[in-house]
Amino acid sequence: MKIAFLGAGNVATNMALAFKNAGLDLVQVYNHRIESASELAAKLGCNATDSIADLNPDADCYIIAIKDDAIQGLAIQLELRGKLVVHTSGSVSMEVLKPASSRVGVLYPLQTFSKQRLLDFTTIPFFIEAGDSHSLSIIESLARRVSQSVIVTSYEQRKILHLSAVFACNFVNHLYDLSVGLLAEHNLSFEALQPLILETALKIQSISPHEGQTGPARRNDQEVMTKHLQLLSNNPPLQYIYQLLSDSIVKSFHK
Repeated sequence: MKIAFLGAGNVATNMALAFKNAGLDLVQVYNHRIESASELAAKLGCNATDSIADLNPDADCYIIAIKDDAIQGLAIQLELRGKLVVHTSGSVSMEVLKPASSRVGVLYPLQTFSKQRLLDFTTIPFFIEAGDSHSLSIIESLARRVSQSVIVTSYEQRKILHLSAVFACNFVNHLYDLSVGLLAEHNLSFEALQPLILETALKIQSISPHEGQTGPARRNDQEVMTKHLQLLSNNPPLQYIYQLLSDSIVKSFHK
């Protein structure tokens, strides 16, 4: 099967290289910036283009891996009738691909990606969807070439998965970033927290996050929380976040 990637960002880079390493035939990379397309295409050993008109017409599957809010706009520009067109988003309906082709689907890898850190896809779950059974079987076959976990889901389920991932990953990572800033203000290194972060991630492999919750809010230790809020008195946004999360934890354990 010949595959073309539309996009050259974090998801496209990781997925395309995983597919190449699995022996799939990557024939082209499209991106609106030719520099990015060329960079990824060089790693894949295929053609690069920044022109919709120059898309390879011989590909069997076109994988759109771009920003969620740009998928529909790109699909409207495509004329790939009869070809399988899929996107990789967790929050966008496959219906937005219908202007491009009658055969559409979703190939959503639930993971956080960066170009600088290529991942082992065997442990990454894929959540898939398609407009017809034949397309679904092809998408499933593609996913199983690289992953040990492939699950058929509805759009409604996929939206909830994506929302949950934002809480579990994006928001948590932002809290790491806030911790970096707080420590830096007092000439302390984020390295001091890394063993704690690792143990927290490891712990929830064997017990639930609810069971693993610790800290002053878990104990409803108002004295400690008041001291923390006082330390944040010169940073109202951070103080608000601390209060909001503490209140949520207290309500979870002290109803």
